[in-house]
Amino acid sequence: MKRFSLPIILFLIFETTAIALWLLRDNIFYLYNFTYIGFFVSLGIGLLIAKYKNARIIMQFFVGLYMLVYLGIICRENMQIEGFFYYMAIGVFEAAAIHYLVAKIAGPFIFGRGWCGYACWTVMILDLFPYKTPQKQPVKKLGLLRVAIFALSLIYFLIIFTCYRESIGKIMFISFIAGNIIYYSVGILFAYLFKDNRAFCKYFCPITIFLKPASYFSIIRRKVNEEKCISCNKCKRICPMGVDMLDNRFSRKNGTECIQCMKCVIECPEQALS
Repeated sequence: MKRFSLPIILFLIFETTAIALWLLRDNIFYLYNFTYIGFFVSLGIGLLIAKYKNARIIMQFFVGLYMLVYLGIICRENMQIEGFFYYMAIGVFEAAAIHYLVAKIAGPFIFGRGWCGYACWTVMILDLFPYKTPQKQPVKKLGLLRVAIFALSLIYFLIIFTCYRESIGKIMFISFIAGNIIYYSVGILFAYLFKDNRAFCKYFCPITIFLKPASYFSIIRRKVNEEKCISCNKCKRICPMGVDMLDNRFSRKNGTECIQCMKCVIECPEQALS
C-alpha cells in the first residue's frame, strides 16, 4: 500500500475540499464536483503506479470532458481564463473560479502542474497524436508567447467588461466555444509542425502564468537517487516537456515544466526516480 500513498493523499485532499465547501456554501454541487474530479485524478495516478498503459489518457477524458461538456457547455460557464477574470470581477465563487483557485493557483503549491498531466481538456486530444516524445529540446524563447496570450486574454476581458457589460454573460459563453476551437486548432497545427504533442503547453498556453510560479514550490515533485542512477538519460529523452530530471541542483526550476505524468519514474530501468 505504501507505493499508493500519493493517490490516496490526493484523494483525501480533494474530498476534504469537497466536504468543506459543501458545508460552508450549503451547496451539494461542491461535494460531487470535487469528489468526482478527485476520484478520477487519484485513480489515474494509482493506475499509473500499477503500470496500466493508458491510465493517464483515460483519466484525462473523464475529467476533461466533465469540465468541457458539463461545466462549460451544459452549465454555460466559461472555464477559460477569461471566465476566471469575469467571475472574480463580479465576485461569484462558482465552478470556474473554484477550478482556477484550486487546480491552477493554490493547488500547484502541492501537486505542481498535475492539472496539465491529468485533467486538461485541450491536451486530452493532443496527447492522442503520435508525437509523445519530443524530437528536440523546447525552444525557450517561444515560451514568451504564453505571456503575450495571457496579456491579450486580460485585455480582451477588460474591453468586454467595460463596454459590453449588459450582454457579457452571452459573450462569455461564445468566447468559451470560440476559445476552445482556437486552442484545439493551434494545438493540433503545432503538434505536427514541431513533432511534439505538447507544443501548445510549452509555447501557447496562458494558464502557465499561474501554474509555473506555484509549481516552483510544489511539495510533490520528482527526485533522483544518484546512487542508483546510471546516467542513461532515458528519463530526459522520453519526457514530453523536455525536463532534465537528473539536475538536482535546479530541480525546482525543472519542476515548473513537469506535468507529473510519471513517465520517467515508470520507465527508469534502475528505479532511480521517485
